[in-house]
Amino acid sequence: MTGRPHGAAHAPLWPALALTFNAAVWGTSWWAFRQLQGLGLHPLWATVLIYSVAALAIIVARPSALALVLRTPALWVLVLASGTTNAAFNWAIVIGDVVRVVLLFYLMPLWTVLLARVLLHEALTRVAAARVLLALAGAAIVLWPADGGWPLPHTLADALGILGGFSFALNNVMLRREAAQPEAGRALAMFAGGVVVAGTLAAVLASRGAVAWIPAAAPGWMLWTLALSVLFLLGNLALQFGAARLPANVTAVVLLTEIVFATGSALALGGGTLTPHVMLGGALILAAAALAALRRPG
Repeated sequence: MTGRPHGAAHAPLWPALALTFNAAVWGTSWWAFRQLQGLGLHPLWATVLIYSVAALAIIVARPSALALVLRTPALWVLVLASGTTNAAFNWAIVIGDVVRVVLLFYLMPLWTVLLARVLLHEALTRVAAARVLLALAGAAIVLWPADGGWPLPHTLADALGILGGFSFALNNVMLRREAAQPEAGRALAMFAGGVVVAGTLAAVLASRGAVAWIPAAAPGWMLWTLALSVLFLLGNLALQFGAARLPANVTAVVLLTEIVFATGSALALGGGTLTPHVMLGGALILAAAALAALRRPG
């Protein structure tokens, strides 16, 4: 990677703003997906269409990326992990309380510790164990039913939020494990995952009458889908720009603003609620995520 241009005294500002833009796109995407749902396009089908645009763009720009993904079994895991992440998260934020879904999604530091121990053979340090305990305590508080009972997912949205966070942790661990693979191949695997996993699940559910098939072509949902495709593509480019120019721990901290954007927009637009126990549990989950972001490399 080349050095910074001479005289760019405030260069870190632009990468940080780029990462914040990416976090804002993801944190407020729930509203756009709900608009598409209102127009008859299920979030699973919306995920398929949006990620098809990005996947096709990569194949056109880097044709060798497709052959790389097809011949590399490790990237197939990335396809499944990324696809499950996007299918679960995009579905959950449409049908559930956005605040709860995002907080449960950000249990990923817990899953990252466990997956890194198994797949990367990283040691389970005391700090890592503390992150696990914080995340578990936060999850228990968020999930604790008001009328008593076990702190388990009681809605499909809660379960999808947790599944999305687990698969995102797997996605990140696999990206670290396969860091030597060309970037285009890894990017294609991630975008193709959104098409393959969400498409397969949507087709199975639609064939059973559980969700609707893609509606007839109409300017409303097609324009929304195109706009969201452009935003996600710009968000991904912003993420790559920012992450390549800032330390990894700074990148992770800035990306945590997604929780702020999601919570703020959900409260303002009626997509979620913030009760005292969700605030307490969320604070513990956020603390675990911040500890993971601020950890020193090695």
